Amino acid sequence: MYAFQPQGNELTCDGVALSAIAASVGTPTYVYSAATLRERIAALHAAFGDYPHALHYALKANSNLAVVRVVRAAGGLVDANSGGEIEVALRAGCTPADIVFTGVGKTPAEIDRAVALGVKTINAESAGELERIAAAARARGSVARVALRVNPDIASESHPHISTGLGTHKFGVPITEARAIARDAGARPELKFVGVHVHIGSQMLGLEPLRRAATAVVGLAQELRDDGVHVEHLDLGGGLGIAYDGETVPPADSYAAALVTIVRPSGLTLIVEPGRAVAGPAGALLASVVDIKPRGDGTQFVVLDAGMSELLRPALYGAYHRIEAVTARDGAPVTCDVVGPICESSDVFGVNRSLPAPAVGTVLAVLDAGAYGSAMSSNYNRHALPAEVMVDEGAWRVVRRRQTIAEQLVCEE
Repeated sequence: MYAFQPQGNELTCDGVALSAIAASVGTPTYVYSAATLRERIAALHAAFGDYPHALHYALKANSNLAVVRVVRAAGGLVDANSGGEIEVALRAGCTPADIVFTGVGKTPAEIDRAVALGVKTINAESAGELERIAAAARARGSVARVALRVNPDIASESHPHISTGLGTHKFGVPITEARAIARDAGARPELKFVGVHVHIGSQMLGLEPLRRAATAVVGLAQELRDDGVHVEHLDLGGGLGIAYDGETVPPADSYAAALVTIVRPSGLTLIVEPGRAVAGPAGALLASVVDIKPRGDGTQFVVLDAGMSELLRPALYGAYHRIEAVTARDGAPVTCDVVGPICESSDVFGVNRSLPAPAVGTVLAVLDAGAYGSAMSSNYNRHALPAEVMVDEGAWRVVRRRQTIAEQLVCEE
């Protein structure tokens, strides 16, 4: 059941009126459904069934501590993309064995921290990075578990800015070079080579690119076995999309079946890294109308107190999010552009939207904003980072208070 549903005149999150949250906490505020987070993790686990698998939730989608704690308690492990995300995972109750460490540009300090902790796997991006990991492990007299990220030169068929599997993209090593690099890594005493990693993009609505990527890495894993290189798992990344605008999205069981069918003959454990598919539908951004600006063509600008500093996706990708009033309003709908207050013409949430005539003070909900919303927020134009609220079992609590200007400036004083 989708968390954000009308009850009477009120839009609710799992039965809790969003207007009540906005009245108490103010806006802009993110609201999350704990039930949805649990349901999305449970559905993915059920879809993979008894095939050996692990779900490593991609913290880059939403790393709020409360969100990560709910996901972890529901049976999700974590995929960290930075040293900061590793620390969030640890504070959320994860152990090093729960953490897969990914990322294109791992710094020496991040590598040393991951090696010192003994994380489950470091997904290495290059031969040079494998050398740096080996050096860090050698300095500590330890052995680091590593996998190699490969670039299969496969199009994800999603937005160009969130596609990561073509040869022109910065991610991983060309699959044609991977065998030799992995063979070298497997021979190093400071490294325990355990897997092959691939992630070709995000917000994918079709399964064929994922099948092609899985087939490519299964083939590579078999070649490595023939070379005597130990392989424990295949990490097929994330990328499963969600329905922002009524798109047809593969259900969890179809997604899992597509991957398991290809991986099963290898007998290798399957790792996936869902992010958007878990957090996206679990969140909404509440924002208040601060101005109405009529236009000569009969339409109007509806200006919110939230903008690209709170939710960057529309400005960055032209991304679509549904927008609804949290309290039903009377009157004929009007055509409007819903925009933010930031001094950029790209600061637009929706163009030519039909909404019941909003007024100053009306609170709107920007839906499906649980992933890449708060995680990408900024202080541009000195906006405060928004508050965040978790709804759970009919109650709600603030899980991140609104930032103050004093907190913004503390590092500058």
